[in-house]
Amino acid sequence: MNHRPASPLARGTHIVQSTGTMTTELRPTEAAIRLALLSDAARLAEFGARTFAETFGSDNTPEDMALHLARTFGAAQQSAEIDDPNMTTIVAESEGRLAAFAQLRTGPAPESVAGTSPIELLRFYVDRAWHGRGLARAMMAAVDQEATRRGATVIWLCVWERNERAKAFYRKCGYVDVGSKVFILGTDRQTDRVFSRVIS
Repeated sequence: MNHRPASPLARGTHIVQSTGTMTTELRPTEAAIRLALLSDAARLAEFGARTFAETFGSDNTPEDMALHLARTFGAAQQSAEIDDPNMTTIVAESEGRLAAFAQLRTGPAPESVAGTSPIELLRFYVDRAWHGRGLARAMMAAVDQEATRRGATVIWLCVWERNERAKAFYRKCGYVDVGSKVFILGTDRQTDRVFSRVIS
């Protein structure tokens, strides 16, 4: 589980999909949501590592954080994820800077997740500067659209049991706590809560 909603929060918008792209014009956030390109990989790696460290650095040892960031973020890693047919990476951009990103991944779900066609919301990161501006909700709408396009009927995710802000956000979006899952951060064994929601 790599999903640590940031800041990783993680989570009247019009979304248009055509020729493999997704664009969203947002007001009042003034950001655009689209599918990630391979050319975004280095920026995604930096953004993900920075937001994760900002959110969880004070609750973990420097050694465990360094080990996790090295394993999880890097231009090669994010390039592989963008190119993976089992994953979709969605980004929000404003004035040439990343404001948020989310990743969906197909694959087996925990037994606690009900439904015949689940998909995982692996990561949902929103930069702190964009909190409270409607961007997280717009990103979640894009996530729902992509999950539906992939034929999913249920979205599930994992969130650290101590990340109360993220859990509250997901509950507002209709997710419910359905179980727990072990997450290893560096060498530290932690507990994540598993949330799921039927796509309406």
